[in-house]
Amino acid sequence: MIKIRLSRAGRKGVPFYHILATNSTSPRDSKFLEKLGTYNPLLGDSNEKRVTLNKERIEHWLSVGAQPTEKVAKFLISLGVKGAEKHKPDFTPKAKGSNLKKKAAAQVAKEKEAAAAKSEEVAAA
Repeated sequence: MIKIRLSRAGRKGVPFYHILATNSTSPRDSKFLEKLGTYNPLLGDSNEKRVTLNKERIEHWLSVGAQPTEKVAKFLISLGVKGAEKHKPDFTPKAKGSNLKKKAAAQVAKEKEAAAAKSEEVAAA
């Protein structure tokens, strides 16, 4: 499967990303099929050089079945690339603690009960 994703570049503390078409099994910063653009998060949102894309090539990769990651899909939709709308990310934030396992959630509940009982004892004294 082909992915359109970010690849980290730049030095420590100064991030810079390349937007690449790559095999989904390849590591993040290794070989790729084609470089499609760049993303510089240090530039302001209004700066036109923050995200640069080769729209023709991205549209080609989307037409042959490439799947963009969530972040790349947001870029493509905001810049009006054809075919990107169907890859709109379905991101819904989870409630805090909802991804805890049952045992850990039970332990957190016990700790809350114990803290409540201690506060009642202190108030009674």
